[in-house]
Amino acid sequence: MIFVAVRYTVYTRILAYSIQRWKELCIYTTNGGISIDNNPVENSIRPVTIGRKNYLFAGSHEAAQRSTMLYSLLGTCKLHSIIPFIWLRDVLHRIPNNPSIK
Repeated sequence: MIFVAVRYTVYTRILAYSIQRWKELCIYTTNGGISIDNNPVENSIRPVTIGRKNYLFAGSHEAAQRSTMLYSLLGTCKLHSIIPFIWLRDVLHRIPNNPSIK
């Protein structure tokens, strides 16, 4: 009898959750372009989370800031489909010819 009560409680919670979000569920079922999960978002922020843990062992505050800037640069390149090595090589070749430096 206890097993039935526990099962009933679990199903009640599931149904209550669904009923509270009924409007959103209806939108999801009528629009085939909406994803049922947020895995793409979670996968995009995973490197940031891993990096945050690595910053603790950077050696110093300045080193952590430098690695943060590097992660940010690489993440921005990835977001815009830019190959970081090619971008950096192009920037380093342009620096000597920049009129603001002369």
